[in-house]
Amino acid sequence: MLFERVKGSVSQVSRRKCLRAVALAGFGMSLMLLQPNQVLAGGADVVGVEAVRDNAGKWRFNVTVAHADEGWDHYADKWDVVAPDGTVLGTRVLHHPHENEQPFTRSLSGVVIPEDVTEVTVRAHDNQHGYEGKPMSVELKR
Repeated sequence: MLFERVKGSVSQVSRRKCLRAVALAGFGMSLMLLQPNQVLAGGADVVGVEAVRDNAGKWRFNVTVAHADEGWDHYADKWDVVAPDGTVLGTRVLHHPHENEQPFTRSLSGVVIPEDVTEVTVRAHDNQHGYEGKPMSVELKR
């Protein structure tokens, strides 16, 4: 029996245990209803950044992204270089999934960064979760 009777009434402790068990069972069922990629793939993480300034004062970013790409329906589709104030300074569009190349590195050249900006953040985006993954900040060596 789910509830214990104590002098003719249901024990409060047993009621709480039963309600907790029902809530956990419901949560487990909701996880089973999700598509596998919604549980496993998650957002795109930036796992490496190299920033190199060229002779003209512009920057090239070599960025390594890790994401469980699953084909055209779910893949990392771009990454951004972002100033501390939130301004997007550059975007590298990723034109196809990289299921068999993980993690992968792509570059973006010609990024103009104001002289007063000493650090930027690189964030990756995927076509299902947006910017849910881990970004990475990098100090700019001038």
